[in-house]
Amino acid sequence: MKITRRKLFAGASSLAFAGMIYNLNGESFAKEQKIYGYGPLKKDPHKILDLPEGFSYRVISSLGDKMDDGFLVPDRADGMGCIALDDDRVALIRNHEINLKNQDDDAAKILSPLLKEAYDHTDENIPHAGGTTTIIYDLSTGKRTKEFYSLIGTLQNCAGGITPWGSWLSCEENVTKAGENSQLDHGWIFEVPATQEKLKKPFPLKAMGRFNHEAAAVDPKTGIVYLTEDRPNSLFYRFIPNEYGKLHLGGKLQALAIMEYGKGLDTRNWQSIDFKPQSWRNVKWIDLNDIESPKDDLRIRGYKEGAATFARGEGIHWGDNELYFCCTSGGKNKLGQVMRYQPSKFEGTTDENNVPGKLQLFFESQDPNDMNYGDNIVVTPFDHLLICEDQYTDIVNNYIRGLTPEGQPYPFAKLVVQTEPAGCCFSPDGKTMFVNVYRPTMTLAITGPWNDFRV
Repeated sequence: MKITRRKLFAGASSLAFAGMIYNLNGESFAKEQKIYGYGPLKKDPHKILDLPEGFSYRVISSLGDKMDDGFLVPDRADGMGCIALDDDRVALIRNHEINLKNQDDDAAKILSPLLKEAYDHTDENIPHAGGTTTIIYDLSTGKRTKEFYSLIGTLQNCAGGITPWGSWLSCEENVTKAGENSQLDHGWIFEVPATQEKLKKPFPLKAMGRFNHEAAAVDPKTGIVYLTEDRPNSLFYRFIPNEYGKLHLGGKLQALAIMEYGKGLDTRNWQSIDFKPQSWRNVKWIDLNDIESPKDDLRIRGYKEGAATFARGEGIHWGDNELYFCCTSGGKNKLGQVMRYQPSKFEGTTDENNVPGKLQLFFESQDPNDMNYGDNIVVTPFDHLLICEDQYTDIVNNYIRGLTPEGQPYPFAKLVVQTEPAGCCFSPDGKTMFVNVYRPTMTLAITGPWNDFRV
C-alpha cells in the first residue's frame, strides 16, 4: 500500500482500519490460529527492544543528552507526534510526564532560567518540569539535527495529538490546583507548533475542559477535536471549535452518550457485558457546563446527565473518516478494549440527530498475550494497528502489540527495559516508526521490512 501525505496528514497515522473478526463465543479469531506477524522476535544484545528479523532501531535521543538550548533531555518520555517540516525533516514533539511527586526539585533548579517562559512554578519559584521537547530529525540522513524545550511549566504531560495545521496538543493528566505548591490550576491542553524553536509563554486552552486529559485526535475535515480521559470512570469528549484551526478562540465541549439509553451506558463490561464486542450503538452528544471544573467532577456530572462511561480512555488516533481509542482496563478481564467511532456526515450540527454517529466496541482482549493494558496506539502504513502496553505490575512484560485488519493479534516488539513503550508514530513516508522508552528516556527510530508481514 502506498502511503501519501493526504492519508498521513503532517506525519499523522491516519489510515482506515478494518473491523475485528470474532467467533461465536465472542473470542478473538486469533485464538483459533497461530499468528507469526513478522516472525519470532530476536533478542536485542543491547537489551532495549527485541524486534523481528530485518528490523533495527537507532537511539536518537537519551536521558541527560545535552540539547541545543543548553539543557538536558528530561525523563519520563511519553506521548509523541511526528509532523513534517519539509521533504526531509520532521519535528518529533515529545511529552514528559513529570509531576510534583516525581519532580526532583534540586535537578529542576537548572530550569530556573526558563521561569519567564514557564506556564507555572512551585512556591520556590522553580518551574514545573513537565512539558515537551522537540527533536528535529532528518529522514534522509537518519540523524537528529536539533533538540530543545518547546513547553515548560506544566504537569504530567501524558499524551496528546497532532493537528492538521501542524501542531501538537500536549495534554496534562493532572488536576493540581493553585495553592498546592502551584500558582495556577492544572488539567489543561497546550498547543505547541512544530515550527516553534524557542520557548514561548504558553496559555491553556481552557475551553477544552479541565480534567485528567490523556490524548487528542482531530478530524481534518471539521477541525473537531476528540479527547480521552484517563480515569476508571472516564468520559469521551469532543470539542467543536468556534473557528477551524484556531482552538484558542474557544468552542463547545460535549460528552458522548448512547442514543438508545436514557442513562449512561457502562462500556467497561466489568460486572456484566453491557456492550458486546463488535456491536454498534448510535450516539448523541451532551453539552457540558462548568467545564473548568474546580471540583474535578466533570465526568461525574456528565455521567449523571446520560454520558457513557469508559475504563481509562488513553491513546487515540484518527483514521479514514473514523477514529479509534484504547480503554486501558476495559473488558471482563480488565485487559483492555479498543473503541471505534464513526462520526455523522453532519457531525457537530443539528442534522446529526437524524444521521447519528456510531460507536463500536472494536476489540476486547480476552488474553494477556493478545493485549495487556493497551495505551498509546498508531496505525501502520500497512493498515495494521500497533498498541503500546503499559502494565501495572512490579515486573512488567510490555510489548508493542499488532492487530491485523482481521483482528489477529501478534507481537511486533518486546521492550526489555522495565518500563513502558510510548508515543509510537510514523514518518510521513511510512518508512520509519518512532517510539519512546518511558524511563530512562530514550527515543528510537525503527526501520525494517514493513511490507513483509506473514502469518
